[in-house]
Amino acid sequence: MEFWMYMFRWIHFLAGVTWIGLLYYFNFVQTPFFAETEPGVRSGAIQKLVPRALWWFRWGAMFTFLAGIFMYLYYLVQSGAEGFYSTPYAWGITLGGTLGTLMFLNVWLVIWPNQQVVIANAVQTAQGGQAIPDAANRGRRAALASRTNTVFSVPMLLFMGSRHLPAGSFGEATGGNAMAFALITAVIIAAVEVNALSGLQGSTKKPLDTVSGALWFGFILAAIFYLLFWIFFRV
Repeated sequence: MEFWMYMFRWIHFLAGVTWIGLLYYFNFVQTPFFAETEPGVRSGAIQKLVPRALWWFRWGAMFTFLAGIFMYLYYLVQSGAEGFYSTPYAWGITLGGTLGTLMFLNVWLVIWPNQQVVIANAVQTAQGGQAIPDAANRGRRAALASRTNTVFSVPMLLFMGSRHLPAGSFGEATGGNAMAFALITAVIIAAVEVNALSGLQGSTKKPLDTVSGALWFGFILAAIFYLLFWIFFRV
């Protein structure tokens, strides 16, 4: 079983690098390029380049998620729920896994369906057909979900490595502290996700409109989560 867990961990890392690498490509490279380039070039890229990148993007997310959830359940069953959740590591990896799961759902349920409409619109107009009226709004929804995934990726990657937090700095996860940590982080995560899914404009979405804003948002969120982790689980 140790060999198979090693293989699942390798798949998790390999697929994760593919997924998050393309997430950063879309947000840090492609989106600014599309904002500056000519309509014809942008249309051609949406028809030819974006579908290929989205294929690797969504299947990278799928295999990252499947390998990750398998490993999580294996360690949970191996240790037993009581033993597993008595460790700060379990709550750290649960937080990272929760963020990763939301990111996975954003890919398959928000970004990909909306991008399909954007791609269809580019193909249709390039062939002389009518534009799809809702294509711009669909693109905006996909962009908000993608930027939110960029925000989530910063604390997600921090807590996915929670097994390597400084030894001796964190003690046993007691019931009350663990539940308080879970509740507060869940409320924060839900607020960020709802902000991405509700409406298309608004002052709370301004940090998501720029690369620097999304990165600062991500690092601030990571700092808040780490502070909460330190408050509730420190020795």
